[in-house]
Amino acid sequence: MTCEDPPMRKILFTGLLRPPLTEPAPRPDDGALAELGRQLDRAARRRLGRSLAIRQVDAGSCNGCELEIHALSNAFYDVERFGIHFVASPRHADVLMVTGPVTKSMREALERTYAATPAPKWVVAVGDCGVDGGCFAGSYAVVGGVSAVVPVDLHIRGCPPSPTALLQGLLALLEQASASSAARP
Repeated sequence: MTCEDPPMRKILFTGLLRPPLTEPAPRPDDGALAELGRQLDRAARRRLGRSLAIRQVDAGSCNGCELEIHALSNAFYDVERFGIHFVASPRHADVLMVTGPVTKSMREALERTYAATPAPKWVVAVGDCGVDGGCFAGSYAVVGGVSAVVPVDLHIRGCPPSPTALLQGLLALLEQASASSAARP
């Protein structure tokens, strides 16, 4: 420390008195979110006959998208109440939610995870990096977006996409799957 540096006590007190640098909390009563969750639950039960099981796979991201996906389980969004479950094994999953550009070191892991997921299965590429590599596209360590490695059923853009955008994307995926299976003879 030099003579010009402020004393540690002053830094500590300044930090304690300053308000936290966080975003404001969401509105406590969001009817649109509750309705979106109910629609998603109905679509999953109509298509699968049960709740929706999601396995999240980080293929090399910066963790921005993971934070938004994890927010789906917090007290505000609480997607468990709508029958959406995050599972630890791809063998129990209906949806693989893949984040980040696929790095060369994660390519095989993603391929194996996809192969271990039972049919019917859907792959959702989350975030701009999952769609086309995002700001990491062209890097020597990156294969590309998720679709460069496994078939993708839905792309959800954003850097990162909001939890609501994730729920809207899952609902669109299930509605599209229901419509296409109903159209088959």
